Order: sequence, then structure tokens, then C-alpha cells
Amino acid sequence: MSLIRPFAGLRPAPSRASEIAAPPYDVLSTDEARVRAAGKPWSFLHISKPEIDLPLGTDPYAAEVYAKAGENLHKMLQAGVLARDAAPCYYVYRLIMGEHSQTGLVAAASVADYNTNRIRKHEFTRPDKEDDRVRQIDALNAQTGPVLLAYPAAPAVDEILSQASSGTPDADVTAEDGIRHSIWVIRDVAVLAQLTAAFDAMHAIYIADGHHRSAAASRVAAARKTANPAHNGEESYNYFLSVIFPHHQMKIMDYNRVMCDLNGMNAAQFLMRVGESFSVKASATPVKPAQPGEFGLYLSGQWFRLQIRSDLIPTLDPVARLDVSLLQNHLIAPILGINDPRRDKRIDFVGGIRGLPELEKRVNSGEMAAAFALFATRMEDLMAVADADEVMPPKSTWFEPKLADGLVSHVLD
Repeated sequence: MSLIRPFAGLRPAPSRASEIAAPPYDVLSTDEARVRAAGKPWSFLHISKPEIDLPLGTDPYAAEVYAKAGENLHKMLQAGVLARDAAPCYYVYRLIMGEHSQTGLVAAASVADYNTNRIRKHEFTRPDKEDDRVRQIDALNAQTGPVLLAYPAAPAVDEILSQASSGTPDADVTAEDGIRHSIWVIRDVAVLAQLTAAFDAMHAIYIADGHHRSAAASRVAAARKTANPAHNGEESYNYFLSVIFPHHQMKIMDYNRVMCDLNGMNAAQFLMRVGESFSVKASATPVKPAQPGEFGLYLSGQWFRLQIRSDLIPTLDPVARLDVSLLQNHLIAPILGINDPRRDKRIDFVGGIRGLPELEKRVNSGEMAAAFALFATRMEDLMAVADADEVMPPKSTWFEPKLADGLVSHVLD
């Protein structure tokens, strides 16, 4: 089996992409999705968040919600706003956010290689979230939320994708948030074979975002294999929908922390404790860290620049040397007493897309006592953690821009 393979994608009919493309299912609440889909009968939110078409208060995990997703997909197929390609293809997907651009490949990725960790993970998954995606896939008989993957340096692949995306896109959508999503279809059999061979030569590719979607695809494949006495490994359920970008083009933003209290200390006492492991310098301007090991602290209306002592950085440990780990292990846990950031209600997380003003706002309002700005995790660090078969700390990465749902889906024949 190949690491990736082309597939006959389910896509918007010509000129319909702007009516269909929607944010990923997990970035909007039900209420936000209902507002976003109002007056848009073909928005993919009717498939990815189908509870918006049911009475207010409907449990989003109720059986009728998944049934509604299948019904809505059938309506879109019957109306001809979605159509399936006649033959297997690869698809180039370009995202443009401001000055940032990244160009990747939409492909069906091997569940077998996910199971053996050639498609490498860096997060734990929750069974309830896996269950949700399993039920969604089964209700649609399709995978509609792509897994975001990264491939290591491969200039030949970069060049193929650049050439394939040099003409007019087959779909071109600028979303409400200003992010541009463009799709080109690759049908040339020789180019398809080139890409498949190039990925087969890679030692690994890496999950950036979508651990629950890939885990759900693995569970669906296992169940269907058991139920299929003629299983041969080539069935479409043995692969999952993915978009794979070169790792050097991907953009990880900072994932910052805000604290409800100072664990019984006043500001001066807290800063004195912080000074045991970090240099502390007041700053007249907001502090956006410029390098690993540097942190911004906003406290009592004042910004401080923190630098951890170099002797505290375990350079050979890919997890412990992450900035999120250094802050947790040398400040948040020992000083603030927050040992389990996954569950402790005294800590919250703010994606870097919101900027430093959001940190100031949360503290100035009195809701939070302190905020920390972090240097963004690098793709090389994520890959090192995955290569070591380790797990990233919670809230380590915030990928932008986000993929859209609905531009290409993978039908399970």
C-alpha cells in the first residue's frame, strides 16, 4: 500500500465553491455556526454542524444530528451543487493569509501507515471526540474534515505543486476572515505517479492538526475490515482525507496562557519567585517573544520580559525543552501551583491569532491576574517530538490559516 494515493474527490460544482466552503467543524460553536449559515442553504456547515437545522437545544451528539448530516449531504448531491470527479485525482490546495502563503497536496493518506506511526502523532486523543467523528463518517459514508499533515523537506514535490498551481484554480474562495482558499485538480497520470512515488520515498509525514479525525478513520477502517470478508486493503476506507503541506511553509502561532490568580501572592512576591529561574526586566511596550526561552509577562498593567536560565533548558529532551514545557515546569507548576493545565480551571489559553491586546484585555478586566506570551512552537520541534514517539503538552500549537471544509471530500465506496 502507498503512503498516499489519489482519489475521486467530492467537490463543489463549477462556480458553487463560495456557497459551500465553511470553517472547520471544530472552530465554531453551534450558535456561531447557525448565524454563519443563515441564508446559505448550501453552506457545508449544514453537513459539519447539522444540529443547526434541528430545534434549539438539540444535543449535538444525538443520533438525529448525524442522520441530518447524511440527509443534508444527499440534498446537496441531488441538487447538483456537489459532484464527484470521474477518476482518481490529486488536488493542490493553496492558503493565503495576508503575506503568508502555503501550497500543499490533498490526498488520501494510508490508515495502515497511521497505525504503524509512519504518519506520526504528537497528541493524545479523547474517546468521546473520536466517537463523534466515527459517527459522522459512518453517517455520511465520507470523510469531510481533512487532517492537516506536514511533509519533510522535498524540493521535488514543492516544484510539482508549484507547476500544477500555475494556472487558473478550479475553485477559488476568499472566506469571511479574508483567507483565500484555492484548489487545482491534478489529473495527469504521470504526475499522479510522480507524487505517489515521491511520498513513498519519505520516511514519515506528520500530523499537525486532526488527531481525532485520523484516529476515527482508523477505527472506521478496522470496523469495516472486520465486516468485509472480501477485504483486500485497497478499499477507500483504508485511507483518510488529508492536506499535506511542506513543513517549512506551515505557520504555527503562539499559544498563550492567562492565570486567574497568583496563588496567594501579591505582584511583588510573585515577581521575586519568578526571578529565581528567569531574568525579569520591565518593558515599556508589549513583549512578543523573539526567540525560544523568552516570555512576555503582563501583570498589574505592566509588561515584563522574562528569559529562562540557560542551565534549566534540557536540550536533549524534545518535550522538556519546548517553551510551553519550560514555562509549565519552572513557573506555572512550582510557583502558581497549577500541575494539570488540562483540567485546572485557574488557567486558560489564548490563541496567538488574537494578539497581545487580548492578553491585556483579560488582565485589565480583572478576569485574570497575569498573562504570559510565548514564542511559537516551531515545526521542527513538533517533528522531533513525534519522531521520539512522545506527546506535546496541551495547547502547544495554534495553526493558521485553517483549512476549509467542503472544498474536497473523500467518499468511502
